[in-house]
Amino acid sequence: MDKLRGELVDIVEWLDDSRDTIVWRFPRYQNEIKMGAQLVVRESQTAVFVNEGKIADAFPPGTYTLETRNMPILSTLKGWKYGFNSPFKAEVYFVNTRQFTDMKWGTQNPIILRDAEFGVVRVRAFGAYAARVVDASQLLRELVGTDPQFRTEEVQEYLRQLIVGRLGNALATAGVPLLDLAAHQDEIGRRLAGVLTAELAEVGIAIPKFVIENVSVPPEVEQALDKRTSMGAVGDLGRYTQFQAANAMEAAAKNPGGEAGAGIGLGMGMAMGQQMSRAMAGGSGAPQPAPAAAQPAPAQPAAAEPPPLPNQAQWYVGVAGQRQGPYDLGGLAEQVGAGTLGPDTLVWQAGMAQWQPAGQVPELAAVLASVPPPLPPQ
Repeated sequence: MDKLRGELVDIVEWLDDSRDTIVWRFPRYQNEIKMGAQLVVRESQTAVFVNEGKIADAFPPGTYTLETRNMPILSTLKGWKYGFNSPFKAEVYFVNTRQFTDMKWGTQNPIILRDAEFGVVRVRAFGAYAARVVDASQLLRELVGTDPQFRTEEVQEYLRQLIVGRLGNALATAGVPLLDLAAHQDEIGRRLAGVLTAELAEVGIAIPKFVIENVSVPPEVEQALDKRTSMGAVGDLGRYTQFQAANAMEAAAKNPGGEAGAGIGLGMGMAMGQQMSRAMAGGSGAPQPAPAAAQPAPAQPAAAEPPPLPNQAQWYVGVAGQRQGPYDLGGLAEQVGAGTLGPDTLVWQAGMAQWQPAGQVPELAAVLASVPPPLPPQ
């Protein structure tokens, strides 16, 4: 039946019902084709005749009557003379020349780049591209061979490896900072399309379109970028730091007995003591001494004080960068007598926004009244 069907059929054509076939071999019994048969080559197709392993004639889109006069190469190979009209043996390959747009690519391993701002970074990328056969004869020689049905999946891995191999060089030589890659993806894609087309010319394939969908960095670099974005959104970092410190000390003041609250209040308050004390002094601009630089007043005997009242306010004293207390008013008087507490010594109690010099706290005026004046010069 195959032999009879081959003898009766005199139309050579290919109706492509797939979306991924690049090359299809026309099936005939013993590859016999009648002289005078009709060859139909549709748009986006090329028909290539192969005789005894050698590529002969190629036909672009159109309808042809197969005769010796329109097959000069095959006629030369067969040694026909004019008027020889018997059937001949030849393989007919139909090559699909349309664009195959469903081709995907991606980097399995990261590409290492050197960026002027971030140093050495690892990036991954993925996207899509379109492939097209521009030289059917060259494709048959280099890739297809005798494959009766050559599909995109057979060449896609080869193209992906070629793309990844050229992508690193394209990104490295683009001279584009990492943060600006998204704005230059189209330009880099066009450059890669030209490079890949030149590379694939020897196999008869061109890359008319190359698309970079995304270029990503490792999670740790993304976190660094998020922090930088947050810092830019804050604006004035100095004011933001002061605001955060004030919030932390307010939270510590609500729990003066807690170690965590006290630690936060002490660390934040002492680090910003000078600046915050100048602000509370009404903008006088006169620098206030830090606890470490406070000079102790001359020691004198402690004044007699009545016993503390119930629920008396508790005070903390900053001496040499260390917090001491809590003390009630009687305890503060003892510190005055010991020379530890003076007008310039920083004090704090619950409800205060920050540490202040004792001389600026009205409640401690009576306690500090017992501080003797400085000794006269010798």
